[in-house]
Amino acid sequence: MPNTRYRRGKVYAADMAVYTRQMAADNSQEVSRLKRNLIRALKEDVTAKQRQVLLLYYAEGLNMREIGERLGVDKSTISRTIKRGERRLQRCLRYGAEAYLKSMDQE
Repeated sequence: MPNTRYRRGKVYAADMAVYTRQMAADNSQEVSRLKRNLIRALKEDVTAKQRQVLLLYYAEGLNMREIGERLGVDKSTISRTIKRGERRLQRCLRYGAEAYLKSMDQE
């Protein structure tokens, strides 16, 4: 079952993810490009602490309390770190998408 951020472990989230993939047009190139950009942004644009917390949260599926216990910090600190990292990634990906679309318009 895929690991989703919302309703973890619930069948509904997994069913919706499968349905969405089946109904979507072939966008594998866009998804691949987005994944490459996300990995690049994780390596270059977030702090080491944000990267560590984001990977524990999303890749390993730990909750904020578990991450806080592992790193020896308060749960609220983990929450703030995740939100700041997400905002930074969103800005980087949004800027990258805008630059890409502008370059496509110029061609």
